[in-house]
Amino acid sequence: MNQVKKSPAETADRSYGAFSRINGQHPFKDSVPNGRVEYKARYKKGGKVSFFNFDLAKEMGLLPKNHPETLNPDLEKEILRAFSIVIINEYDLINEIKFPEDEIYPNTFMATRYLQLQHPDKSGRTSGDGRTIWNGTIRHNGMSWDVSSCGTGGTKLSPACNINKKFYQTGDPSISYGCGLSEVGEGLETLFFSEVLRKNGFRTERVLAIVEYDKGISINVRANPNLIRPSHFFGHLKQGNLETLKQVADYFIKRQCENKAWEQTTFKSDKEKYQYLAKQVAKSFAETAAKFEDEYIFCWLDWDGDNILMDGGIIDYGSIRQFGLFHAEYRYDDVQRYSTSILEQRQKARYIVQCFAQIADFLTTKKKKSLSQFRKDVNVDYFDKHFIHCKNRNLLQRIGIKKNHQDYLLKEHLQLVTKFRKVFSYFERSKSKRGIYKVADGINRDAIFCMRDILRELPQIYLTRGSELNPQEFLEVIKSSYAKKSDLRLTFLRVKQIQRFQSLYMSMVRALEKHAGVSRSQFLLELTMRSSIVNRYDRVTGDSITYIVQKVMRMRPKLTADELYLLAEEFSSYQNLDPDQKAEPSEVPERHRNIMKGFTSIVRECREGI
Repeated sequence: MNQVKKSPAETADRSYGAFSRINGQHPFKDSVPNGRVEYKARYKKGGKVSFFNFDLAKEMGLLPKNHPETLNPDLEKEILRAFSIVIINEYDLINEIKFPEDEIYPNTFMATRYLQLQHPDKSGRTSGDGRTIWNGTIRHNGMSWDVSSCGTGGTKLSPACNINKKFYQTGDPSISYGCGLSEVGEGLETLFFSEVLRKNGFRTERVLAIVEYDKGISINVRANPNLIRPSHFFGHLKQGNLETLKQVADYFIKRQCENKAWEQTTFKSDKEKYQYLAKQVAKSFAETAAKFEDEYIFCWLDWDGDNILMDGGIIDYGSIRQFGLFHAEYRYDDVQRYSTSILEQRQKARYIVQCFAQIADFLTTKKKKSLSQFRKDVNVDYFDKHFIHCKNRNLLQRIGIKKNHQDYLLKEHLQLVTKFRKVFSYFERSKSKRGIYKVADGINRDAIFCMRDILRELPQIYLTRGSELNPQEFLEVIKSSYAKKSDLRLTFLRVKQIQRFQSLYMSMVRALEKHAGVSRSQFLLELTMRSSIVNRYDRVTGDSITYIVQKVMRMRPKLTADELYLLAEEFSSYQNLDPDQKAEPSEVPERHRNIMKGFTSIVRECREGI
């Protein structure tokens, strides 16, 4: 393992020298001295690369653009050298466990401090990365990327360590999360889910590599342009630590400006800079909360800002789910408590925005005011308004309407869009009379209508028959497999809502066909084509990802790392719901076609679930 200490010029293959730049060094260390705990690390033997994301590696500059999507021995060696590591933690030091010097890396790796509600201390003094270290950062084509690895050993910041008041040896079988390890299945779920969501416009961390060891243990390497979370701010806010809070804010703002993630990158004063930060948080979280609600994404947003990135990007897929229907009362069971629901995520996002209004004022005035004073802050007000705007636009997108036509309706017929969204919500939020019951990982109350089905079928029906559906026909299209006979009664209110739904839908169609100067049939044909993609019958859900990963785990002895990469690419492309993106034909091996058929079957079977 002498290569651990070699410089980039001495690595096994000069074409892979970029991996040597990911070596534990990170600007956050110097920028926020009290924001991390540092650990020495050693090479972890026995690893093999089970997955490597060639597309992401090329985007990050780790591989040249013309590199074949094949894992060769030299590349695998560099991946293992960079990421097959385990920290030397407090347990190791207290017990004076010795490791060979040539296996110990020259630089330290950091675990960052951030607020976590699982900890007895609710102010962030003891919490943060519990089984993750930051490998470092790399800059390419004007973009800096953060790289972190989950499963590299138990840190002093884990909940188990602080709840039980003891340090744990990495891999201790007496404790689960606190043992510091992760599993291949976790990495695969993050891989498949994140690639699908990314293709559909969600901000998310991505899996760069999965390094596997015996018994299904793995190190799951993840990357994103900026891995800072709201919780990185909130611990220091709650402690009233102005100096460290300012360091975190300045570090984050600098990274966003360097990456050109913001429109404005220069500021005349601290007040302008920190208010701009608060405004960007309000904008991002309004868009994110609206998209989560409309795409039925359960992310477990909460007051600590732990499960999400600063730009609203998804991180930590352990509890992430996408529902097939609007199961608004699903809650994840985390043993000690139940999670928030989808509908509650809006208020949690609003709370995060309110906290950043408080942060901006604290950093400007140097005085920490009560959070309650910021309930009506300009940024909170902006969040509320932008959230509704995003909800309106998202609905028009779901119908299959093009962006320029969305702009027209939102400008000239906003009242019409608002009325349609209200009646749409009536059906979307209708619940089963069965009530709340236990599911595999929590509790739920079933939604009974599938809105994708009605949005997909309606323009085609109008195009072919030229008339509206009667109430019974409407229910036959929209009902889900969860709906029982008692759920589908045609009450007076429901009949009126069915009529109202179709009347408002056709009012928007008439307004747009007049605006576009096309015939009714032409416009409905376009809607039919676009909505069939946006609202495809077989859309992925959290359950389907779980079953697909189980299938992949069973096949893995016969799957190479290259094949796993191709399958993830094919699956995410198959789940791309963007009607404006032209699908690029690709030659799929017969073996992969059969596997993809299995994936498709699973997605269809789970299409309405959680």
